[in-house]
Amino acid sequence: MSKPLKIAIAVLLGSVLAAGIWFWFSENPIPKPRGYYRIDLPEHAYTEYDTPCAIHLSMPNSSKLELVENHVSTDSCWFNIAYPKFNAKIHCTYVRVNNNFDRLVNDAYEFAAKHQVKASAIRTSLIEEPANRVYGVVYEMDGEAASQVQFYLSDSTRHFMRGALYFFNTPNPDSIAPVLQFIREDLIHITTQLRWKD
Repeated sequence: MSKPLKIAIAVLLGSVLAAGIWFWFSENPIPKPRGYYRIDLPEHAYTEYDTPCAIHLSMPNSSKLELVENHVSTDSCWFNIAYPKFNAKIHCTYVRVNNNFDRLVNDAYEFAAKHQVKASAIRTSLIEEPANRVYGVVYEMDGEAASQVQFYLSDSTRHFMRGALYFFNTPNPDSIAPVLQFIREDLIHITTQLRWKD
């Protein structure tokens, strides 16, 4: 190797080393990416529960059932599936079908559609449990919608239930993502295990 080439390589290596040392000890801090607190999620576990409404639920053990006392009658029932640890509730309404099935389904769709303003996308999935006579639709909203999941379930002749998940804080999709996924899994279990009490 020629002497000029050796000098050029030595100068290049020296420059790289000097730049690295300057970068390492410079006073300009490098911003760290924004982080979120780690959320310890419990195991999914469920307990069978007979509600005062005409439904039997498989309730998540990480939640509790809250009846809205002034809205319990023979024809309707309001209750919440509350997640105190996550500051979230699934607001549920049970109604007896009485020649109003089409209106109830339309109302459920319109409640979900109201979130299109803030949602970046709305996905729908069907619930079909013929053995239990449970059919319905789950609406999942992406983005900063006030309610990230809504659903309705019915046997289309006697029973109708609608639910909507709300977090009682500013909707930030990144920070609530693990909890939202956890509650979505609970909702799948609730909707597939629900039984009507005839």
